[in-house]
Amino acid sequence: MRVVGALLLTLSGVTPASSVFVAVPQLISQAGTGAFLAMVLAGLLAVPVAYVYAELSSAFPIAGGEYCMVGRTLGPAAGFAVLGVTVMGNMLGPTVLALGASTYLAPIVPGLDARVVAIAIIALATLSGILHIRTNAWVTGVFLLLELSALAALTVLGFLHVSRPLSEMALHPVVISGGTLAPTSLAAIGLATSAAIYAFNGYGAACYFAEEMHEAPRVVAHTILWALVVTVVSELIPTIAVLVGATDMHSLLTSQNAFGDFLRARGGDAFNTIISLSVALAIINAVLALVLQNGRFFYSTGRDNAWTNRVNALFTITHVRFHSPWVATLAAGISAIAVCYVPLEFLLVLTGAGFAITYVAVSLAALVGRWRGTSSHAAYRMPFFPWLPLSGLVALFYVMYTNWLDPASGRLSLIINFIVIVASLAYYHVFLRRRGEWVLRGPDDAAG
Repeated sequence: MRVVGALLLTLSGVTPASSVFVAVPQLISQAGTGAFLAMVLAGLLAVPVAYVYAELSSAFPIAGGEYCMVGRTLGPAAGFAVLGVTVMGNMLGPTVLALGASTYLAPIVPGLDARVVAIAIIALATLSGILHIRTNAWVTGVFLLLELSALAALTVLGFLHVSRPLSEMALHPVVISGGTLAPTSLAAIGLATSAAIYAFNGYGAACYFAEEMHEAPRVVAHTILWALVVTVVSELIPTIAVLVGATDMHSLLTSQNAFGDFLRARGGDAFNTIISLSVALAIINAVLALVLQNGRFFYSTGRDNAWTNRVNALFTITHVRFHSPWVATLAAGISAIAVCYVPLEFLLVLTGAGFAITYVAVSLAALVGRWRGTSSHAAYRMPFFPWLPLSGLVALFYVMYTNWLDPASGRLSLIINFIVIVASLAYYHVFLRRRGEWVLRGPDDAAG
């Protein structure tokens, strides 16, 4: 693939429409109109993180993604800790989106069970993920254009009937508390920022397709940066449009389907049905893209001998005709199905905290890689070094601090992620180190 094909797959994994219609309503329920500030903060945080991904992906264009970057700069133990966090995030990502699909299929087929629909979508995406990567790139590209059209329609409806100024949400955010509107707390905005990180996450996922890109060290960085721009613009602007265009803020903040109700009120039932179908297709498209990414990730872990010899051998099997890592792709799909029984609200917060921890690790990797010279061969070098990764670290630690202030879900999410890190390090020292030094391998090493 070249930039266009990789960009289509990357943006499909980000899935702007699915993020807006599935993840953003959860932000609104957490922080009310403070969801606007949460998304702005997450968008600003995404800038230094994207530059970090761009440089490290250029230096290490390997399907394993983050754990390969961290392992080659901070050492194999740190790399395996990130691998553990990424495994959990990769299992949860497709499930978060698939569980929201039934809401947008309801206008067409009401009464669908959310879990059954999610399992069916993941299974379909897994089977499709075994096909050739170029085929999947163009399939996801067609669906991506459809979902961007749906977001454009939502934006127009919101800005055609502005009910309140944007400054009101920026300066005086409110949330539903005790059935009435109350000021949004700092902790609520911080917790929502963690979930907003998930909504924007995916611009760096081009690294998972780097081994299938033409001249990857040169073009993967540009793919990541373009993906960031499209992601932030296509998610933030429609969200602003709905928040400023909603006639009754109390009804919007208490709605179980905030954006669907907004579409019905502004465009009518028929229009809402069309947009809902577009969003459902976007979710299917996103799950396909994420399963493709996760399949490449698991393939890389097998090549790096991260598991038992039998599992490693299975993960590195490629399809004779399509050249896809079909066993690893099946593993990605099965693991996503396995977590369909976890509540969606908890999955959102859990994944947000996990991504924040991963971003901290890659930011440190960018700093250490430059200072030690391990990433000096990168074809792309970020500007304003070291201030971009340092500013990203400050913002990320602030997000994790605000998560810790929320004992109900934010603190629990951080604790679970740190337990995963400790368990990963224990596995590394007890199992992998006993077999000798854990050596990270690339495609050239595997060929050799």
